[in-house]
Amino acid sequence: CCRRRKAGILPSLEDLLFYTIAEGQEKIPAHKFTTALKATGLRTGDPRLKECMEMLKVTLKTTSDGALDRHLFKKCVQSNIVLLTQAFRKKFVIPDFQSFCAHMDELYDNAKNLSGGQVADYIPQLARFSPDLWAVSLCTVDGQRHTVGDTKVPFCLQSCVKPLKYAIAVHDHGTEYVHRFIGKEPSGLRFNKLFLNEDDKPHNPMVNAGAIVCTSLIKVMNFMNKLAGNEYVASAMPRGVLTPLLCFQCFPEGTDMTSILDFYFQLCSIEVTCESASVMAATLANGGFCPITGERVLSPEAVRNTLSLMHSCGMYDFSGQFAFHVGLPAKSGVAGGILLVVPNVMGIMCWSPPLDKLGNSVRGIQFCTDLVSLFNFHNYDNLRHFAKKLDPRREGGDQRVKSVINLLFAAYTGDVSALRRFALSSMDMEQRDYDSRTALHVAAAEGHAEVVRFLLEACKVNPVPRDSGMFRVAVWGNTPMDEAVHFGHHDVVTILRDYHTQYSPVETTTDKQSAEKNLDGML
Repeated sequence: CCRRRKAGILPSLEDLLFYTIAEGQEKIPAHKFTTALKATGLRTGDPRLKECMEMLKVTLKTTSDGALDRHLFKKCVQSNIVLLTQAFRKKFVIPDFQSFCAHMDELYDNAKNLSGGQVADYIPQLARFSPDLWAVSLCTVDGQRHTVGDTKVPFCLQSCVKPLKYAIAVHDHGTEYVHRFIGKEPSGLRFNKLFLNEDDKPHNPMVNAGAIVCTSLIKVMNFMNKLAGNEYVASAMPRGVLTPLLCFQCFPEGTDMTSILDFYFQLCSIEVTCESASVMAATLANGGFCPITGERVLSPEAVRNTLSLMHSCGMYDFSGQFAFHVGLPAKSGVAGGILLVVPNVMGIMCWSPPLDKLGNSVRGIQFCTDLVSLFNFHNYDNLRHFAKKLDPRREGGDQRVKSVINLLFAAYTGDVSALRRFALSSMDMEQRDYDSRTALHVAAAEGHAEVVRFLLEACKVNPVPRDSGMFRVAVWGNTPMDEAVHFGHHDVVTILRDYHTQYSPVETTTDKQSAEKNLDGML
């Protein structure tokens, strides 16, 4: 395989990526590469692409036209080729990311038109925010990013920090120890009521009493930066009156109440942006690994516990309604934020200061409700026989029809560049039309030797597929060799003859998954 690649028969992944973006041109303008990259959902500032972006910056200084030929392009991308190939082959959790983002923008606009609600004015730092501010940011478990609205405006996490504090406590101490001091049940009371359960514990970590006790268990602050992938996190601590809140037996022995309350208010006052907070939510969605750094931040146990409590207790006195209608773990805060987690898919932060009577963002609740009405993200949308919604984790239903047409047309016109692009995007290069004809049939009939060679060498397609001939005058059961012979394309016959003699039905399969594995191995 290596000898063949060196000989130029097999294209490298870097070459396939070049041909995909170049679209037949000899050079790729730098802006075209970055634009194509953003369309996949990746950002040029993604920490995982640091080497690529640094090399791009250095390389562009050596060019006169700001464009990259194949050699320079390979030099820039080779250090991050695995991630880039995943992106352009649509192997991320949301394959058609641009289409998904268009839907998200529509949901954002729908909620933007809402009026009503009141900005929290009992905390001076919150009262200064305009009621017109509205932002949504998302980060998928693969690090795809999208933002819309006022997503760079800093605001305080307030109660949105509570699940994060709890997750850190469980990560540090384990479930059994943490729940010696805190319960697991919804309280049925306002979040700021200082009542204990029948075991003289705070009801759960999502109410103030439980969050204060949880604060006493935390010893490490840099978790917040790790959760956010080292994006914007700052302290905006307002100094206020520290009121005695709980009886001391709720805390671990030796707790300094004054310092714990001070720490509690500091954590509530941590400033984030919608963008950085969406990475925090995505870290929870990703089982404790930060998507944009790849770092393990939280244990699986801590994440599972946190999502369970967010689902049952995260939305104040609206938690039951939210679990019923939205069916996703979430946590709201009086600054107007809603931290939403779609497990194994993405994290979302919605932020708009006007709150409803229960203390939740009016626009944020509408956005979350609309999101689950459109997409099958509700926890129980996967039930059998349930009415189907859009699933952004899969490409559209007519995608196969389109791909067959595009594939066979490229084979018909001899467009090897397009075929390389299709191969990189993980298209099934052996798929058939209504007549059971493959791209190899079409290329052989048209005499496109380069296409035939690419399909056989790089894509490892079956060299002897037979068509059905149902809608053609030609004899039923033709192979590509039959087509080449019939139309007198002797060079193609020579190429195919070599593969006919090597072909073994045991070794070759038309199964899509196996074909894709073959492509991965060859490329």
